[in-house]
Amino acid sequence: MPLPGTKPALHAGNQELVSRLLHLHFKDDKTKEAAVRGVRQAQAEDALRVDVDQLEKVLPQLLLDF
Repeated sequence: MPLPGTKPALHAGNQELVSRLLHLHFKDDKTKEAAVRGVRQAQAEDALRVDVDQLEKVLPQLLLDF
């Protein structure tokens, strides 16, 4: 259990699992990129999960990139 005010670390095994799930379920590269950017945005906000809010924040840049 993490200390108050800290976020839990993602263990190496969990990182591999998340990576595998992304590759299996998001076949389209654009969808995969949106998921990755959503995760990065959530991490930047210290959020524990990706929500619609994070995806909405990265969507404009994603649309410009493709």
